Amino acid sequence: MTFGRENAVAMRGRLRPDRRRQLLSTMLQLDQLTQRYGALTALDGVSLTIARGEFFGLLGPNGAGKSTLMSLVAGLREPASGTVRLDGVALAGRPADIVRAIGFVPQSVALYEELTAEENLGIFGRLYGLGGAKLVARIDECLAAVQLSDRRRDAVKTYSGGMQRRLNLAASLLHEPKLLLCDEPTVGVDPQSRNAIFDLLQRLNRDGLTVIYSTHYMEEATRLCSRIGIIDHGKILALGSLDELLARLPAAEIVSFARNGTPPAAIAALARFGALREIDERCEVLLAPGVRLANFFAATQAAGLPDRAFTLKRPTLEDLFLHLTGKTLRE
Repeated sequence: MTFGRENAVAMRGRLRPDRRRQLLSTMLQLDQLTQRYGALTALDGVSLTIARGEFFGLLGPNGAGKSTLMSLVAGLREPASGTVRLDGVALAGRPADIVRAIGFVPQSVALYEELTAEENLGIFGRLYGLGGAKLVARIDECLAAVQLSDRRRDAVKTYSGGMQRRLNLAASLLHEPKLLLCDEPTVGVDPQSRNAIFDLLQRLNRDGLTVIYSTHYMEEATRLCSRIGIIDHGKILALGSLDELLARLPAAEIVSFARNGTPPAAIAALARFGALREIDERCEVLLAPGVRLANFFAATQAAGLPDRAFTLKRPTLEDLFLHLTGKTLRE
């Protein structure tokens, strides 16, 4: 069965209602996906469903399994076990279908530096099966989308790192994929290019493109993604919208203060207000439900600690990751 055919059948109402709803709403389905490199298990039984039109974020530190998951979905490697389904069709052994349906922006720039932007896109377009007037039109459209039309005849080796990243993104969009995989596409990118990439991805997603975006920057996941999966050691630790994820934390507010200069007895006394953790040179108290700030600060004053020593903040994805793993996202 070719891509989209089963969906067309579903649209005509020839499948069970429950199967029809599933096909019309699901773009990608991973079932118990596992990958090993020797003794290392890089991906450990990951099951995940990505909805059509979703902007999904895969958030985790370096070495968490993000790139491995992306490469398996893109068909660059075969999994040790498990299945990948796109539009209800298993991708194993279907390289041509994968190329036509998926756009992949790799973590490392994959361009020919001696060639111009136009020449690079011409090569990639022909690999996707494009040619003639269609290819010319798509090159024009994609260069305009990444704001590189005026540099189309310049060699890529003269581009800044941010410009190369944008051209890399343009190459992944030439064939108008239904699913776009972005594996940390802003590494080493200047702020202007980063914002240009963000704006383009959000516009494409609003137009219906399904996007999976891996990052170890929580601010990127917060800005871009409608749903986020936190991954570490090859396992999905938490999954949901930003609000759903933050609701898993035991605290609605966190109080932070310097560890140095604070008597150990005073630090221990604050533990009765919530979970206490140490991060570098600071301590944090994740205030337990029902704790009033007035009571907390009354206790700090009684311990002789000045109010100005404390910082109050709302929990973030970084806090959730610390809560789940005990380490920061950038480790």
